Amino acid sequence: MPGLAGRPGSWGGLVLRVGQTFFAAACIGVMGSSLGFASYTAFCYLVASMGLQMLWSFGLACLDAYAIKVKKDLTSPMLLSLFVVGDWVTAILSFAASSSAGGVVILFQKDVLFCRKYPQLPCGKYELATAFAFLSWALSATSALIMFWLLAAF
Repeated sequence: MPGLAGRPGSWGGLVLRVGQTFFAAACIGVMGSSLGFASYTAFCYLVASMGLQMLWSFGLACLDAYAIKVKKDLTSPMLLSLFVVGDWVTAILSFAASSSAGGVVILFQKDVLFCRKYPQLPCGKYELATAFAFLSWALSATSALIMFWLLAAF
């Protein structure tokens, strides 16, 4: 399927990978600048998951950029198998981390009203970091589906 948008070694694939890297880095940056995030396991897991997402996506973005530069095709079954496994693992981990962090944010804001009781808690930053994580996951899930589709087409 040479015309599929988002395939490895294409501009669409590069845009997906750069987006994943950007949103994962933004999540880490916002969460890292939040006071006391390390006190909550869900936020620590979010940072760890986004770190893995950022490394994986940045590596594949570099590979896509190189493939575009030298006009190399990256759709061999062996490479696609590697991409499928890596994309699905990172997508599942980032979804789990985003969901758990989102649950903690909702707990703090709506259920136990921690954000009102403790105004020093940076609830807005927690919420923003979680939103960035969900955006990174959405792009990662898109890449995972494209890779699976390409592998199934062989």
